[in-house]
Amino acid sequence: MVILKHIVAEKIVLSWFGQDLLALIALVIIGLIIIFIIRLLLILIPAALVAFVVWFLTGNLWWAGIAFLVIAALSILKKL
Repeated sequence: MVILKHIVAEKIVLSWFGQDLLALIALVIIGLIIIFIIRLLLILIPAALVAFVVWFLTGNLWWAGIAFLVIAALSILKKL
C-alpha cells in the first residue's frame, strides 16, 4: 500500500511539473512572438509615415501602398 501511495504521489508531482514546464514553454513562445511583433512594428513606422505623407500629398492609396512597400522592404533589408 505504501508503494502504491508513493507511485501515485510521484505521478501527481510529475503531472504538476509537466504542466509547469508546458506553461513555461508556452509563455516563452508567446513572449518571443510579442517581441517579434513589436520589433516589426518599430521597423515599419518609417514606412507608415512615408505612406501617410504620400497619401496626404497625392490622395492616392495606390501610390501610398507602393511607397509603404518600398520603404518597408528597404527597412527590412537594412536590418538583415
